[in-house]
Amino acid sequence: MEHRVVSLRLPAPAQDLLLALFITVMQVQGTIVRNAGEVVQRPLTDLGNLGYVLLVVSGVVVVARRRWPVPVFVVTALTSLVYYGLDFPDGPGWLGLFVALYAVAAYGDGRRSLVIAGVGTTMLAIAWLVAAADIEPRAAIGWVFFRIGASVMSAALGESVRSRQVIAAEAQERAALAERTREEEARARVDAERLRIAREVHDTVAHAIAIINVQSGVTAHVLDKRPEVAREALRAIEQTSSRALQEMRAILGVLRDDDGDGGRVPYPGLGQIDELAAKAREAGLDIQLEETPPPTPLPSAVGSAAYRIVQESITNVVRHVGPTRVTVALNPGLEALEIRVTDEGRRAAPVHGPAVPRPPAPHPAGAGGSAKPGRGILGMRERCQLLGGELDAGPLAGGGFEVKARLPLAPTGARL
Repeated sequence: MEHRVVSLRLPAPAQDLLLALFITVMQVQGTIVRNAGEVVQRPLTDLGNLGYVLLVVSGVVVVARRRWPVPVFVVTALTSLVYYGLDFPDGPGWLGLFVALYAVAAYGDGRRSLVIAGVGTTMLAIAWLVAAADIEPRAAIGWVFFRIGASVMSAALGESVRSRQVIAAEAQERAALAERTREEEARARVDAERLRIAREVHDTVAHAIAIINVQSGVTAHVLDKRPEVAREALRAIEQTSSRALQEMRAILGVLRDDDGDGGRVPYPGLGQIDELAAKAREAGLDIQLEETPPPTPLPSAVGSAAYRIVQESITNVVRHVGPTRVTVALNPGLEALEIRVTDEGRRAAPVHGPAVPRPPAPHPAGAGGSAKPGRGILGMRERCQLLGGELDAGPLAGGGFEVKARLPLAPTGARL
């Protein structure tokens, strides 16, 4: 069974109306009771019941204190000046004035409202003191100082309430901004992780499919004539697909972390470059590695990005060029790792030799290098940019294609 919390708080207009009626009754009734049985200099009924009119007006006008705080203060201040200036009997006729002063400070804009309240209170104090210059008995002048002090306290209380409301509103705004920032950061992290996984899947699958495609073509061509070559090609297909599956499990393990990290395969790095070159040789490439030992161990992010760049470069050669010579140069320095992967372009087909099952597609930059780069080159460039590096890929003047990358050893980007 649902229990709804019912608020007993009245709407603001109803509150203002009740407060105005209460103040009006208190001012009129309180003044009558206080001066009952005493001889006053000017009764409330004098000048056509002007005393009653002033008390009622200063009380009723409070109903508009939220919407027009300054005009309400002006009206109550003028009625107070007229009331005490005409020597009407003292009493709680200042209640409306105090509420109006509070409203000016509480519902105002801070500095301007305080100036209005300060100037108004000063003028009221002077007028009250002048009007009480010949008051008898002299002890009654204490009520004048009470009105002055209460006016100052009313304005100070209103400013305190306004300041607390401003602080609370700013805190809520900061909290909302922080929540939006957290949500944006979370979305950015999700997008970055999605992009990272997409790059890993692309590199792994594209490389594996390219190798398998070449080896399956070789198998189909030599299956009847040279079964031992077909057997080696099938073994290469098995090893390539097995390695791709392991890497896919490692990549997708980020999305489903049921078994912890124990069953995952670490991301490949420069230590697997020789294995990568061996697989490429089985696919028909003439790979030449030029490696310089790094002066210090490379960061894992740099090693993984370098491996993926070399892998994608070799994959593009396998897919788009076919059997050719490829040079892979890795030159680690003190500040950056420089990578250069160069191929000699498509070789002329021999007059007598095994026919290629399917001719390779054009190079990712096109025959003349003017076509738009594919997703592979874009992914390599994104990897470099994430680490604060740069990549340049394009055809060579004498034929072939070259990929050059520079990866800082102190990555400035996000984690790969």
